[in-house]
Amino acid sequence: MTDVIISAAITVAGLGLASAVLLVLADIFMGVKINPVEGKIRDCLPGANCGACGFSGCDAYAKALAENAETPANLCRPGGKETTESICSILGVEAEAAEPITAFVHCGGDCSKQVDKAIYQGLRSCAAAKMLYGGKGSCLYGCLGCGDCAAVCTNDAICIVNGVAKVNPEKCAGCGLCVAKCPNHLISLVPKAEKAVITCSNHEKGAVVRKECQNGCIGCMKCQKNCPAEAIKVENFLASVDYEKCIGCGKCVEDCPVGCLEMLKA
Repeated sequence: MTDVIISAAITVAGLGLASAVLLVLADIFMGVKINPVEGKIRDCLPGANCGACGFSGCDAYAKALAENAETPANLCRPGGKETTESICSILGVEAEAAEPITAFVHCGGDCSKQVDKAIYQGLRSCAAAKMLYGGKGSCLYGCLGCGDCAAVCTNDAICIVNGVAKVNPEKCAGCGLCVAKCPNHLISLVPKAEKAVITCSNHEKGAVVRKECQNGCIGCMKCQKNCPAEAIKVENFLASVDYEKCIGCGKCVEDCPVGCLEMLKA
């Protein structure tokens, strides 16, 4: 009996040793060699895998930086200035500051501006609420108010105020996680500067919008006609701002008859 146990132990140990040797050989001959520069860059990145840099994640961005000299080193929004400087130090290039950006919710239809068409008592999820008649609000384009964006924000920069999501620019890292999460596509990344923002996403005609929300854009085009920088354009009954042209004068805010334009307080 003892001989059987010893024989079994030797067999198991032999199999283990053989497996270890095979794994070592596989690593030597078949293992994927990682560029040491890529590894150093990856260690600098925060690991949020948010995709704000335009790549699928931190690994992909690190690989692109290590292999392509034309890849900008300042694309990591969550990492900010420190991450950019660390990457540039590894690559031996001069650091270029990225323009600070923040998420903004293009909806001003809070509880005082629009009337609910229904009482929603389901799962506290914007995605779920949207599936049920487009949510409780009278405006099908408006904020659903269940906080899916706030749930994915890693910086606690979003909260629900009077039924509408609001972003704190001081906390927002501009990662874009909330942009991807919003089922009504109300959130976009805008420059963290004193520039005009549209607090509406409704593409219906003005007469319809006025019945749904007191703060909705009616497509009157006053902002477009009076903008000295030609930074505002009204298309499909909704105004939009070209931030490369906007000079932050506030003229459009003054001219908007329904108050669906405001200056971003960054």
